[in-house]
Amino acid sequence: MTNHITKAEASVRRGIRASILGIFANLLLAGAKCFVGVVGHSFALIADGIESLSDVVSSSIVALGLWWAVRPPDEDHPYGHGKAEPMAAIVVSFALVGAAIAIAVQSISEIRTPHRLPEVYTLPVLMGVVLIKLFLSRYVGKIAGDIESTAVTADAWHHLSDAITSALAFVGISVALWTGDSAADDWAALCASPIILFSGLRQMRAPIAEILDTAPSREIETEVRKVAAEVPGVVALDKCLVRKVGFRYYVDLHIVVDGNLTVREGHAIAHRVESSILEKISRVAEVLVHVEPYER
Repeated sequence: MTNHITKAEASVRRGIRASILGIFANLLLAGAKCFVGVVGHSFALIADGIESLSDVVSSSIVALGLWWAVRPPDEDHPYGHGKAEPMAAIVVSFALVGAAIAIAVQSISEIRTPHRLPEVYTLPVLMGVVLIKLFLSRYVGKIAGDIESTAVTADAWHHLSDAITSALAFVGISVALWTGDSAADDWAALCASPIILFSGLRQMRAPIAEILDTAPSREIETEVRKVAAEVPGVVALDKCLVRKVGFRYYVDLHIVVDGNLTVREGHAIAHRVESSILEKISRVAEVLVHVEPYER
């Protein structure tokens, strides 16, 4: 069991490092965007800066959720604290939805209120933001895939939504400067809202499924069945139920053995199956083996 916890902790460290990188990057970007937005008369850039501040909060929640998820089992939580990880992902998704609604409301207000045209120097700032955010989204997304974390995946999508917001703000400001219509900047911010809203709602599906113990992909079940079938004494396999808790998988496996064996012999085979799975599949934390008799 120690090896599995160590691997989980290694995954958490990678996820937390990615979240901390996002926190510092978003703090710098949020400050720069809000400052340039205020000085350059661009609400789209200000809205983009506010969205970056929400990224700071979401990345902090992800880091906290990862840290909590890897805590070992205790008397009140015999299966550990892995559910904290998808819960953090849900909070981040709600943060995206909230940001989308807030930007939409403020954008509509700005569209109805005449204001000055944005300044030209807001454009290179936005272009730099888009490039940085695309890099962060790709980097964090890769780590999320490697460690199979729904929370870090949601964080990667948050970075991508920020890149989209910045790109639309760039388009809006360009149109505003080209046409002389200051409202184009605000329309760009409004157009970003449904994209952010969709991202938030889309990212809720995976963590909700994990909390509800929805069966994961068939890959892990296939691995478990393959390893169990190779253990001497196993005649056949029946049910194999898998659920994901944080970074690890818990397996309920039904094996079929010769019905003429003694209870002690059947129990020994079950232990060999359990040991073999835990040894060969590092992602599995615990295996509950149920023995069924095969009558010839």
